[in-house]
Amino acid sequence: MNLAWLKRPLPRGLYGRAALILIVPIVTIQLVVSVTFIQRHFERVTQQMTGNIVLEVDYLLELVNTAPDLATAQARLMPVTGPLALQVALPSGEGIIESRRFYDFSGRQVSATLHFWLPEVLAVDLGTDIRRVELLMNTRHGPMQVALSRNRVSASNPHQLLVLMIGTGILMTLIAYLFLRNQLRPIRQLAEAAAAFGKGRSVPYRPRGATEVRAAGHAFLDMRARIERAIEQRTLMLSGVSHDLRTPLTRLKLGLSMLEPSEETDALLEDVADMEHLLDAFLAFSRGDALDDPEQIDPAELLQRVVDKAQRSGQNVHLRALDPTGRVVLRPKAVERALENLIGNAVRYGNRAELSLTVTDRALRFTVDDDGPGIPPDQRPLALRPFTRLDEARNQNRGSGVGLGLSIALDIARGHGGTLRLGESDLGGLRAELVLAR
Repeated sequence: MNLAWLKRPLPRGLYGRAALILIVPIVTIQLVVSVTFIQRHFERVTQQMTGNIVLEVDYLLELVNTAPDLATAQARLMPVTGPLALQVALPSGEGIIESRRFYDFSGRQVSATLHFWLPEVLAVDLGTDIRRVELLMNTRHGPMQVALSRNRVSASNPHQLLVLMIGTGILMTLIAYLFLRNQLRPIRQLAEAAAAFGKGRSVPYRPRGATEVRAAGHAFLDMRARIERAIEQRTLMLSGVSHDLRTPLTRLKLGLSMLEPSEETDALLEDVADMEHLLDAFLAFSRGDALDDPEQIDPAELLQRVVDKAQRSGQNVHLRALDPTGRVVLRPKAVERALENLIGNAVRYGNRAELSLTVTDRALRFTVDDDGPGIPPDQRPLALRPFTRLDEARNQNRGSGVGLGLSIALDIARGHGGTLRLGESDLGGLRAELVLAR
């Protein structure tokens, strides 16, 4: 059974779902108690109280109908109306019509009970004055009007319990929501800290709340500390490896430069240069986006700066229209490095590159289009792997890449909570989209 239609209107946030879990039982209890109260109070109690009045009014009818004339009937009514707290007019001076207010549920039961037990009743007026009940009855000596207090046929203020119950329910719901918000705030803070860490930012966080939430918070802090130590140790280790390898490479390069120039020494010097380039690329990939700290920057200005730098170096790079945006928290040097790698790949395998920036509420998308040969769709995931060179897809004679440009850009994007997507360019080549979370 597909219940997808039922999930669509339900709230998605934790606050909304918790409030729904809290409110639904309260409303259900209110409805059940209200229906039961209305049934018992407005029907049974009202019937019983109205039945007592039926006996008194029936006694008056008997006195009037057994009297030989009107004067005798009036004389018989005078000594009994006072003790019975009834106001009687015989004959009736004014007409009474059947009336009741729409919200008067007990009045409906009063009218029905009087008409059922007293066939002589012509009309029951409950709407003219909500505090009085007026009856118009047919007697032997003409119509008779009887008036009595409404409190004698139904309980006074019958809606008090409903109003009190609803008001108390609303008050308790608000109090429970305040307590619930205090319990959910630590969960939201934990989610914000985890989301920020996924975007490459480390925000202060202290576990609070219930025991389970505190346990999750301490586990997150331990995990974040281990990841940060692992990144730091990786960077330090590779920096040390780079330093240790550069020393023998420098001695080797110096020794080769002291030899007589020849084709063999030139080839060896080229190999040493390739090794240095490979070592620099490997160290850059290992460091990832740990080049600088996050700061508030304007992405449009950053992209303009990257394009200007590429144009000054003689690269055929152009900037398309930019979406207006405010300042965003990014690692500027890391993002510049990712864009420079994408531009380098674009101009290495194509003749020109065009850049653009698209801004949404949740992400930034830097797009680099080139007119090169592109990459087949089935080989694009492979192109994102480190040290991968697609000889069949890209012309490797047009550069000295080591297969780390896209991998570095992807690593930086993931450090900002985003990704790197490869697709078809409208220039006929490859489109690389660097997506960063805001």
